[in-house]
Amino acid sequence: MTSTPNLSRYMLLALLAGTAPGHAQAAATLTEWEGCSAIPADAERLACYDRVSGRSQFEGKPQANAPQSSSAATEAPAQAPAPVQPPAPTAPTASAAPAVAPEPKLLSALSRHWELDDEAKQGAFLFQPHRPNYFLPFKYSSAPNDAPFALDQPGLALQNIETELQLSFKIKAMQGVMGNDNADLWLGYTATSFWQAYNHNMSSPFRETNYEPEAMLVLRTNYEFAGFRGRFINLGFSHQSNGRGEDLSRSWNRVYAQFGFERGNLALLIRPWYRIPESRGVDDNPDIQTYMGHGDILAVYSKGRNAYSLLLRDNLKSHKNRGAVKLNWSFPLVGRLKGYVQYFNGYGESLIDYDHRQQSIGLGFSLAEGM
Repeated sequence: MTSTPNLSRYMLLALLAGTAPGHAQAAATLTEWEGCSAIPADAERLACYDRVSGRSQFEGKPQANAPQSSSAATEAPAQAPAPVQPPAPTAPTASAAPAVAPEPKLLSALSRHWELDDEAKQGAFLFQPHRPNYFLPFKYSSAPNDAPFALDQPGLALQNIETELQLSFKIKAMQGVMGNDNADLWLGYTATSFWQAYNHNMSSPFRETNYEPEAMLVLRTNYEFAGFRGRFINLGFSHQSNGRGEDLSRSWNRVYAQFGFERGNLALLIRPWYRIPESRGVDDNPDIQTYMGHGDILAVYSKGRNAYSLLLRDNLKSHKNRGAVKLNWSFPLVGRLKGYVQYFNGYGESLIDYDHRQQSIGLGFSLAEGM
């Protein structure tokens, strides 16, 4: 009977013969198999059997570099996409540079007062300062005029110290007269009161108040003259009165042409006028032009929040020359509050004093700037 090893040999040969492509290959494989059985060490013998049978010693174990199957690839968790980095900013080109808003135009004192530039236009029916607005709690006069009050209160005298208040405003009644953008119609009103506030012997009366309504046609101009720029011509009508009757009544009517010039912070206003004549029987002050003259010149200089003005009047006569000078200075105090100093010397500080010369100085507050 055939031994068991021989039987195993023949069975293995038959198996290899069925799987090997040829008999020669089967015989070679059998020889190698017999060689493996002769290896005494178990690990080496097993490795030899694996080599002969074509089985890798790592079969069934995951390979480090082995490609994953498609199913494993689909089952693997998806990785989060890398964050998209924003593009690096590029320097703006000249054409792409943002537009810079133009700086607002600096308006001169004359332009703001009469709205001479398009940027200064504010439309009609808006109350604005006209002449200076101020309150002088203390004003000293070197020679108060007692003559007008001798009739009403004989034996009583005016005090040298009194109070003065001036309120003045204007409104634009029409912007662009008859379609002309360079012509505006203004209406103005000024009230100046002289108050004997500290004269208790006379019951602290208002000794004089002057009222002056005006109508003004302001024409914008633009020309050069002696280093100045001509900004406007003001054609106006003025009625000034103290609102009293009989011997204390004073009033007159004028038409005038005022020429406005400027250079830097200096404004110069030249205003000749013509008095509309009245019949002698109703004229309260027929010689008023002898003392008030035929016009005035006003110079206004601004520096920061300080403003200085000089007003000159003269009758231009060598014989019996009459006139006046007035100096004003406004200066900052606290916040928007400004101080005010006024000096006057000459004739016509008020209508009741048009033919009386005096010198005065007052200290108080500026309520609103004007010209």
